[in-house]
Amino acid sequence: MDDNPQPAADRYFALPGHALITLEGRDAAAFAQAQFMNDVAMLEPGRWQWSGWLTPKGRVIALFALLKRSDEATWLVLPDADAAAMATALQRFVFRSKVRIQVRDDLHASGRFGAPAAASGADFTGDEEAGFELDAGSADAPRTLRLAGTPAPQDDAAVTRWHALDLQHGLPRLPASQVEHWTPQQLSLDRLRAYSVKKGCYPGQEIVARTHFLGQAKRGLVLLGADAALEPGHEVTAGSVAMGKLVAAGTDGARHLALAVMPLEREAASLDVDGAPVAEEPLRDGLAR
Repeated sequence: MDDNPQPAADRYFALPGHALITLEGRDAAAFAQAQFMNDVAMLEPGRWQWSGWLTPKGRVIALFALLKRSDEATWLVLPDADAAAMATALQRFVFRSKVRIQVRDDLHASGRFGAPAAASGADFTGDEEAGFELDAGSADAPRTLRLAGTPAPQDDAAVTRWHALDLQHGLPRLPASQVEHWTPQQLSLDRLRAYSVKKGCYPGQEIVARTHFLGQAKRGLVLLGADAALEPGHEVTAGSVAMGKLVAAGTDGARHLALAVMPLEREAASLDVDGAPVAEEPLRDGLAR
């Protein structure tokens, strides 16, 4: 008998911690282009991309899915960040722009382990009455993310599995302790096509571009597995040598997982965290948008 029964592919479950911020108004797209690290101007209405907001020093404040509904409506689906705090922080940069920033508590995020009915890749579908669907999966791990007015039921096991798949695909689910510590390159966000080095200015752009064009990205994400629980912020060591730091952690039900920022070039060595052995595992592909 299976000790870890899998949720039904057609059953939606609530994704707690996910929140929606909307930017609406004549300057919504221009505001998003000036603030966020991916190229919103190249995004057609009806499509979405991974993106983020950086400090002036190029450190990641928040990662999110950015949906372009129209030139006057850009939506941010945040899996971890404090939406109210981020909306307040963004408001400080509105100045004379014609944009209204709002946390939408009336639309609830839910997930399902199955391919969307109509959405595919970077194309999302739906409307506010019927709800919206995003393709949040890969070929070997199909998933649907939905935004709808009716909340889905709670399912802790399904949420744990969803979180683990994010980590396995290299999508760092940053807890508060890891916010404003890491650059997009250190988090290997190029794997998700989540930032641009060609667009105009945005907070942190100079650091991101300099690192890219001077080839100074020396660290990136590594997926680690262990039998013992792993905690963000703890060091990865090889003997007495510090090799990196855990930035996100979870479990797939059978094994504990973590994403760590580690040197891109390093010799093979036995690794441990707090004296417990950890093993490097391959990252899945397929979440780039």
